[in-house]
Amino acid sequence: MGDQDTFGHRDRCAIAGIGATDYSRDSGRSDLTLATQAALAALDDAGLSPADIDGIVRCDMDTVLHSDLADSLGIDNLTYWSQVGPGGVAPCAMVGQAVGAILSGQATAVLVFREINGRSGRRFGLSAATGARVGGAGGYDEFFAPYGLLTPGQIFALLARRHMIEYGTRAEDLGHIALACRARANANPAAQLHARTLTMDDYLSARMISDPLRLFDFCLETDGACAVVVTSAARARDCRRPPVLIRAVAQGTIPGSQPGIQFPALMRESLTELPARSVARTLYRRAGLGPEDIDVAQIYDCFTITVLLQLEDWGFCEKGEAGPFVAAGGIDLDGRIPVNTGGGHLSEGYIHGMNHILEGVRQIRGDSTSQVPGAEVCLVTSTPLPPGSALVLTAA
Repeated sequence: MGDQDTFGHRDRCAIAGIGATDYSRDSGRSDLTLATQAALAALDDAGLSPADIDGIVRCDMDTVLHSDLADSLGIDNLTYWSQVGPGGVAPCAMVGQAVGAILSGQATAVLVFREINGRSGRRFGLSAATGARVGGAGGYDEFFAPYGLLTPGQIFALLARRHMIEYGTRAEDLGHIALACRARANANPAAQLHARTLTMDDYLSARMISDPLRLFDFCLETDGACAVVVTSAARARDCRRPPVLIRAVAQGTIPGSQPGIQFPALMRESLTELPARSVARTLYRRAGLGPEDIDVAQIYDCFTITVLLQLEDWGFCEKGEAGPFVAAGGIDLDGRIPVNTGGGHLSEGYIHGMNHILEGVRQIRGDSTSQVPGAEVCLVTSTPLPPGSALVLTAA
């Protein structure tokens, strides 16, 4: 999608409805049931019916196909469908696909969804069993997997250690991120960890998973689904809830990267920079905004370190200063940039970033359980690996 001065997409589309299932460790439901329940909730929120939907966007890691969901909902006039991936980089880009479909006339109302039985079914934090590896390709299978570097947690632990070495970041700094997200979850009855408080002593005494990342540096494993309805801003004004405008959407990567988490993340020139920096430049330009204009942010938090790195890459503090920034309360509800106000992946649930979009909508509507007073501009990121994506939501 081109920049604003070329295609003029600012505020022309909106999120008209949001929906989610409960977030649990054992849903007892099929992936299709979860997707259907979230979609129906989003349609009801918007005051629309399945007959109003003519587009569907899914993540390429979903087990539910667009045709499965259309059949389950009774959609009989599907004129557009697409998929985006992988996993955590998809949600904001999926909304971008919906915007593109609407502005190009391929659809009028697009359902964007993500379903995942991420605890009782496929557990994304586990590694695949190692087998025979064919050498000579000069990549991950040759240089990393044979030595036991197998999981996302191990990869991001190396990034965290590099930041500590270069900038003096402390374990307590990461702990402040975990505590901030937990405090927001404690105010959110829908959060998986709503009833479980967390102190710094709890954080520091928790078992080490991959040094320097402890138990509470890791996101939750979650069963659940989320969905949003995207349509034109004009049509959204006639829906049940106030429209939340999509100011801009962007995708991007960084030099020397390729899709994936292991090999590219460890072979970049800088281990302490995510694709967020590239995405930020594009998104801010398209939105006509800067970090000083953002009232609240929903930052992809598969690990605490991804929040810390993105605070720097998105310009909320200088490079290397995110540790002191969070320790001083910069991401708290009354801080410079309140973050993950529903509890985030660390404490609300891990739906690969889709729940961040829902919480962004709630903030702009003014009905979050941890509402930022007067919030009119919300950043949502889906940028843990190359490539990444992000969007800006604004009040109508």
